[in-house]
Amino acid sequence: MISPIVLFIDRISNSSGRSKEAVKGVVLSVVAKMIYIISSFLIVPLTIDYVNPTQYGIWLTMSSIISWITLFDLGLGNGFRNRFAEAKAEGNIDLAKCYLSTTYFSVAIIVLVVFLAIIVGNVFIDWSTILNVDPVYSEELGKVFVILSAFFCLNMVANLVSTMLMADQKAGLASMIQGGGQLLSLISVWILTLVSKGSLTNLALYFAGMPCLLAIVVSLFVYSSRKYQEIAPRFRYVKMSLIRDILGIGLQFFIIYLCMIFIFQIINIIISREIGPDAVTEYNIAYKYFALLYTIFIIILTPFWSAFTDAYNRNDYSWMTRTMKALEYMWIGFAIIGVLMLIFARYVYIVWVGTNVDISPKLSLFVYIYVMILNLGNLYMYLINGIGTVRIQLIIYLSFAIVSWPLMTLACRLWGVEGIVIVPTIVLVFQTVFGKVQLRKLLNKSAKGLWVK
Repeated sequence: MISPIVLFIDRISNSSGRSKEAVKGVVLSVVAKMIYIISSFLIVPLTIDYVNPTQYGIWLTMSSIISWITLFDLGLGNGFRNRFAEAKAEGNIDLAKCYLSTTYFSVAIIVLVVFLAIIVGNVFIDWSTILNVDPVYSEELGKVFVILSAFFCLNMVANLVSTMLMADQKAGLASMIQGGGQLLSLISVWILTLVSKGSLTNLALYFAGMPCLLAIVVSLFVYSSRKYQEIAPRFRYVKMSLIRDILGIGLQFFIIYLCMIFIFQIINIIISREIGPDAVTEYNIAYKYFALLYTIFIIILTPFWSAFTDAYNRNDYSWMTRTMKALEYMWIGFAIIGVLMLIFARYVYIVWVGTNVDISPKLSLFVYIYVMILNLGNLYMYLINGIGTVRIQLIIYLSFAIVSWPLMTLACRLWGVEGIVIVPTIVLVFQTVFGKVQLRKLLNKSAKGLWVK
């Protein structure tokens, strides 16, 4: 399926040099994402067998909460991505390496403060009450929280190498880091099933620790290579005056991602509190299945973020217009494939995780719709993010974040697990409609006011 996709985009993009770089990124990303997808699918039944469906639901909910830590970079990562790409497009290598070193230094200081706060705060948190689970899990969950937090904090710094590679239009190499990390997690969980009994603590140590270790090793390798040795982060390149420049757009990314994580990641928490951890497992298995469409679609989108930054700075509007249309046609193809996945969903679930988890056809339908609108919304969001005009997104996500918790709780109580998916789907519909309008205005040069901020 991927080869026709690559050729299709390359042809419509008129085989420009920028398109070829993006397509190379897609091809390499395919290999990495296939590793990631296969590992992600295999790791689910392994993990459920290692612990049990209830503990797996607790694990997923805890992981969702920990993922909020990534917000504490205040948008520096995404702001850096755009600024670095702009500096490279202008041929200003000195500025690019100052952006890189400043971002590393700033994120490192932030995560150190955050982790110290987590250690102190964890003493006063009763996780069994927050997640509405048996108090017997409370002590272990405290340990799991600290372990996961430590690795997430380390990974925020180590994974900046992936952000740099994506900014340099090497998204394929960045994807290899993610794919390799997931493969190492799979191997680690498989070994755990052979040598130990079910333990959330062991799961946290090895599942989260191995990808972090890989990111650190890759960082050392990349910055010692001939291509990137010149820009490798060094303290003398840190320019605190650049932080405001990075945060100019980065702070808007921060608010957007803060709202997105609040809207989308609290799903597991609400399901756990209102229905129970078993329902979290049901929802996440359905989501992982249809998220195949999301994962592959992101393979295609990711290289075009920085490619759009480059094209916009060079005023190459015709290339951007052709590429947007190509991606829209691609989305239609993914929607058709999704219908086939929906038809065979029940049989796939049985082969994949057995009969221990029962997922209703209605839940599968709602998750399919949610993922497809997520893909379309991301199509416009990624391209707009590359241009750097994100104010409309900020307003939409901020508005919905304020009311998402009570709305999701009410929907969950009225319609169960299926109902909770309705709220984020509505958010994505708004983002998609406004994103399409904004991108068209930007590409035909008619955007004014909020549309260009």
